[in-house]
Amino acid sequence: MNKRFLGVLVFAFVVAALGGLVTYRQLINHAPSPAGTPSVRIVLASHNLDIGSLITANDVGLADWTGPIPEGSSSKAEDVIGRGVTTQILAKEPVMESRLAPKGAGGGLATLIPSGMRAFAVRVNDVAGDAGFVTAGQHVDVVINGNAPGPDAELGSEVRTLLQNVEVLSAGQDFKKDAEGKPVVSQVVNLLVSPQDAEKLILAANQTSV
Repeated sequence: MNKRFLGVLVFAFVVAALGGLVTYRQLINHAPSPAGTPSVRIVLASHNLDIGSLITANDVGLADWTGPIPEGSSSKAEDVIGRGVTTQILAKEPVMESRLAPKGAGGGLATLIPSGMRAFAVRVNDVAGDAGFVTAGQHVDVVINGNAPGPDAELGSEVRTLLQNVEVLSAGQDFKKDAEGKPVVSQVVNLLVSPQDAEKLILAANQTSV
């Protein structure tokens, strides 16, 4: 190969490399710098908030939140203080409108009952109460055991499913006193039922075992 031609080829290669490097640096210098991710301050739960609890100033606080703002969240603590919790809120989660009772409704079991529905307390033993595994938000069947009224009473004790897929509002212990005045602990399950189903439960509780 001609030395002169080889020299021209090497020179052209060097010029092309230098030109590419200059162009690359210009693009880097003029490239827009990425904008910082914006953040806002919204109300977060300071610790786990249980269903039925009433929010106080110690339960919530303002904190920076990056990314999409959760729908129904608030930027003012006073918007949520004093309101009841209808769905459990975990620590550091946004306190959203959909998880709170209306203003002035207070806390407790009443905030969990939709319009037209009823809360019905059923006393059960540890076995019937699933040994503590029944908790708020679960769905259960109500089964009764007893003698049928009228001529069918001769058939003896029967077991029937009275209600199906009933939502549990709460479950826990209730303290009462026996005939001698001694304290007795019993298991109580509060169910969310319609007025018609409440009537069935009243009748069943008086005449059968739930």
